Amino acid sequence: MILPVYTYGQPVLRKKCQEISPNYPELQDLISNMWETMYQASGVGIAAPQVGKSIRLFVIDSEQILQEDSEETGFKKVFINAEILEEDGEEWAYEEGCLSIPQVRGDVERHESIKIRYQDENFNEFIETYSGINARVIQHEYDHIEGVLFTEKLKPIKKRMVQRKLDAIRKGNVSADYKLKVARSKR
Repeated sequence: MILPVYTYGQPVLRKKCQEISPNYPELQDLISNMWETMYQASGVGIAAPQVGKSIRLFVIDSEQILQEDSEETGFKKVFINAEILEEDGEEWAYEEGCLSIPQVRGDVERHESIKIRYQDENFNEFIETYSGINARVIQHEYDHIEGVLFTEKLKPIKKRMVQRKLDAIRKGNVSADYKLKVARSKR
């Protein structure tokens, strides 16, 4: 089932999410719905807060963004109760966007590599290291479960440049080619 994507201004996007256990209600259905929602919206990843759930869960399919001639290999994974253990390497800028902030993009500096501990959809635990685009996508989705949006990491001048768009999204003046749950804040 395709779920609505919560947009900028929704309080759930600013909350640090809670860990979950294997008995979380209807978890496998939620994961399946998140995959379907992400693909329908042409996303590379989506986190639970983006579908209104304040839990430490995100899904990523980076295979679809890597070029065929890339030395990197993409992956398709579920991350539950993730914790970034280390960030390493030079920070590098790359233009990011977000399903919760349609039509806003900007360069974000992120570390080249990360080490992360997480559980998969069967609650098997892993500690893995990722680099390049894979690390970047994980960091972006991880930020969501920490209550952080990519716009907070933009350089000050870019933040000022996108502020009108963010205000419009917060007020519900936004459209996308996927289902949205807008905030309609009066601020």
